Amino acid sequence: MFYDTLKQETAGEQNALVNSEIITRCMARNVTLDEYIAYLTQAYHHVKFTVPLLMAVGARLPESREWLRVAVAEYIEEEIGHQEWILNDIAACGGDKESVRRSQPAMQTELMIAYAWDMVMRRDPIGFFGMVHVLEGTSVNLADHAADQIKAALNLPERAFSYLRSHGSIITNSFDG
Repeated sequence: MFYDTLKQETAGEQNALVNSEIITRCMARNVTLDEYIAYLTQAYHHVKFTVPLLMAVGARLPESREWLRVAVAEYIEEEIGHQEWILNDIAACGGDKESVRRSQPAMQTELMIAYAWDMVMRRDPIGFFGMVHVLEGTSVNLADHAADQIKAALNLPERAFSYLRSHGSIITNSFDG
């Protein structure tokens, strides 16, 4: 089954993300405001391409995968405007959201975006879901707890976490307690 294969083939990447230094530090409340704004800035540069990439995926799906087109359309509807949530979170942190909007992504973010476009346009549009699964699948399990820890560490208002909270899970996860 597609989802089972996706989970199996991205398990290593999800594990690496969960155990990355910045995630570990965030969970230990060892994060700075500059680091959180830097994270949000790169998230903005990545997320602003989610809807265009999903549109390209939907347009490039072969007839044999027509069943997936409806799911892609629903996902597009869900993702519209998330980049603006991120900019508002930056402003709630005291950052300049218009400066971020005009800025360029870090090289790593640019490469991730370029790889996603290459996958969709040149290789196989279904390949985009590997990256989506690693990022979205991991964030579902981490986002709420990360928001709580960052909020506690930096004493930020709740309105600085709309993006993280939107990806959080209502399910208790392994970081609770």
